[in-house]
Amino acid sequence: MDLPEPGRRRPDDPRAAPRERRRGRRARGRGALSVTAEGAAPGSGSGASGDEAVEREAAAGEAAAGGEAAKAEAAKKARRRRFGLTTDTAPPEGGGRAAPGDASAPARQWPLLSVLVLAGVGLVVVGVDPFPHSFRVGTMLVGAALLLGAVMRRVVPSVGMLAVRSRFTDMITYGVMGGLIVLLALMVQPHPWLRIPFLEDVLHLTVT
Repeated sequence: MDLPEPGRRRPDDPRAAPRERRRGRRARGRGALSVTAEGAAPGSGSGASGDEAVEREAAAGEAAAGGEAAKAEAAKKARRRRFGLTTDTAPPEGGGRAAPGDASAPARQWPLLSVLVLAGVGLVVVGVDPFPHSFRVGTMLVGAALLLGAVMRRVVPSVGMLAVRSRFTDMITYGVMGGLIVLLALMVQPHPWLRIPFLEDVLHLTVT
């Protein structure tokens, strides 16, 4: 008869069955846990990648919304610039100094001073009336001052403060105004120095 080793139970011992069953349950539990861990690992990775995809989509949506908002803001600014008030103007063509910078202020603005002095002389002649036809002569001097301004605006590269707008605009403005003043001074009554029937009729209709 074989005797069992010390510390071991015989296979047919009824007390060994519960212990074997507990060992089997423990082994099955550990296997289930390992399987669950193995299955959960890929799942967790896919969940993380899914969250990253959702975050990327959300960031892309926010970027698109921000781009649309920026475009709308730019369009609003463009409309405001188109219909807004002008707060500054560009310097006129040929509006630089007519003399070097180290010259005195009157020397730098001699074109404007020339026009003003000639127009002032004409106004003084009209106001003082020192001789016959002084009104006519003084008015012609005022017109001649404007014509001089038109000529200087065409010839002199930089005329200082005599430049108001572009060269062409200043030439037309000074020339037309000066020519009209001289023409009216020549046609003024009584005893006009220039007779143009058509213009006399227009002047009479305008005055009367």
